[in-house]
Amino acid sequence: MTGLVRAPVHVLRQATADGTGWTAQAAVEVDITEPLFAGHYPDFPIFPGVCVVDSVHRSALATVPEPSGTVTLTSVESARFLGAVFPGDVLRMELTWQFDGQNWLCAGSASTDRGEAATVRLRYRVGETS
Repeated sequence: MTGLVRAPVHVLRQATADGTGWTAQAAVEVDITEPLFAGHYPDFPIFPGVCVVDSVHRSALATVPEPSGTVTLTSVESARFLGAVFPGDVLRMELTWQFDGQNWLCAGSASTDRGEAATVRLRYRVGETS
């Protein structure tokens, strides 16, 4: 999986049913060697919000509940940024999946050791990519 961030997604727990949906966990290590830090910001590096959303998205793709098959991101329904993410942080994603009969909705909470960094809601279409 490729994205804005080079760091791989580490799946901590694949999606498992919990009675009301599915939950999963993943993590991304934010390394100072990421090329994006050269421009954001050289003297005070901060992990950009779009990269947090990308990390949640890549974590979602790595933990899609079985047997969904291929899913395609159709919308970022919301993204709320609550705290900064810095080089050296481990960004942990708690993902909750719901299926509405046609699409998957993934609600992700991204956090570091300092607390919650963002909440993101993503919608995925099941089936062939366009």
